[in-house]
Amino acid sequence: MNLNKERKTIDAALDEYRAKLDTIPDALFTETPPGGGWSYAEVYSHILKATLGSSIALERCTHNNCEATKKGLNLIGRYLMLTGRFPPVRIKVPEGTEAKMPAEKISKEDAKNLLVKCRKRIDDTSPLLKNSLPTSRIKHPRLGMLNAGQWYKFIRVHLLHHLKQLGRIENKFQAA
Repeated sequence: MNLNKERKTIDAALDEYRAKLDTIPDALFTETPPGGGWSYAEVYSHILKATLGSSIALERCTHNNCEATKKGLNLIGRYLMLTGRFPPVRIKVPEGTEAKMPAEKISKEDAKNLLVKCRKRIDDTSPLLKNSLPTSRIKHPRLGMLNAGQWYKFIRVHLLHHLKQLGRIENKFQAA
């Protein structure tokens, strides 16, 4: 894995989330789109909380503050790591994760603050990756046991995945 390339893509995705905030009309930010689904606010809440949570797991792996294991990725995890994308089927947030980190209708200001926190976490954790052990892993609710590098890649894939979702929401509002 090329850490510099991953970092540039993560930074570009965070930049795009920030830029999109300025283009979303305030009146539509928390509104459920026609036909249902998450609002812009709920997508921002989910993706930014998940990025923060993933960066914590990544950091724990880099400090070996987790169980060393030979257990690894499950089938979905292997697919994601190999292809750099989620499988082409809709996957719901696991119930346990949804209970701990519900997607909420946050304000644009909250989204901006969470973006700053995410960028800081990425800045702080990225340098730690080069010294992490591949056997230090933490369980992801859908992908199996991930090491620090895999958590980093997951952050990138997850950020890019939900940028597409923002586009679908925009299309729903334009079509209405």
